[in-house]
Amino acid sequence: MAPLPLVFLGASVSRLLPQLLRPVPSATAAAAAMSTAKTLKSVDYEVFGRVQGVCFRMYTEGEAKKTGVVGWVKNTSQGTVKGQVQGPEDKVNSMKNWLSKVGSPSSRIDRTDFSNEKTISELDYTNFSIKY
Repeated sequence: MAPLPLVFLGASVSRLLPQLLRPVPSATAAAAAMSTAKTLKSVDYEVFGRVQGVCFRMYTEGEAKKTGVVGWVKNTSQGTVKGQVQGPEDKVNSMKNWLSKVGSPSSRIDRTDFSNEKTISELDYTNFSIKY
């Protein structure tokens, strides 16, 4: 049996096909694209409050990937969460706002300290990850 022409598959499939066949950018490509942006920033952070046992690291990783920044996040033995964010200045600022005011749904952010904020010439990471 010969395959049906695309026209018989339905209009919605025909419209979606170009999107389905589009190549997915790799993390390396995304990092390379970020490194050609105007100003790259790096900032360390530590979040205080109810931030452990509430999926804070998982939500931070998801928000970082959605925002388009790279870096890492981890729990500390002091009950805080700390990490580093790198990327275009506007995206780093967006992530700083999220780390200060939003967090995971069950978290309570009492305070977020940012330190070592600086302009960088290239990214140190190719993605955002949870450290253990």
